[in-house]
Amino acid sequence: MTVSPPLEVRSFRSVFALERRIYRIDTLRLNPGGIPLRGIVYAAALSLAALLAGTVPPTSWLDAVVPWYVRDVAAPLALATLLGALRVEGRPAHVAVGAVLGHALGPRRLSRLEPAAMRPVRWRPPEVLLIPDGSEPCFRRLRYRGPGAVLVRRPHLRAAWSRPTRTDLTLHELAGAPPAHGSVIELAAGAVLEVRR
Repeated sequence: MTVSPPLEVRSFRSVFALERRIYRIDTLRLNPGGIPLRGIVYAAALSLAALLAGTVPPTSWLDAVVPWYVRDVAAPLALATLLGALRVEGRPAHVAVGAVLGHALGPRRLSRLEPAAMRPVRWRPPEVLLIPDGSEPCFRRLRYRGPGAVLVRRPHLRAAWSRPTRTDLTLHELAGAPPAHGSVIELAAGAVLEVRR
């Protein structure tokens, strides 16, 4: 009694990859391997496409050149047999063609699994407004445009200017002056305050 060697399965994909085939039609037995049902669908779709192409003017000139049995029967069957046997990375022909078309017509870039803009928008931080709080030993040069209020806690000399100039109000630091109480300067809309050292 002979013992057959154990069957080695390297991948369960080959076990569960089922393909529907037709082995016989009524009493007519087809080839032992059967005819894949996918190939029959390919042949029907290609035959219908060939019939429709014969009625469209750009491809209707093939009617006089190619016999009807080659154009409508032999060529679709041969192409269906080729497509039925074709596997692109393990995928059937229609799935592979759909993936290629989806890649060709789909977006080139994805962001969070969504189509991204062709020109990426760059995030730029907003301008930082830095206003000294008076804790430094001297004034810091700055320009501030109203509306708003400015609290000044150091001794200073205030100079107001007429409207035609660019600066409406100028503050100069008074070095060596005794500390003064804080004063609030209110600026109207568009008024410019300039602090000079």
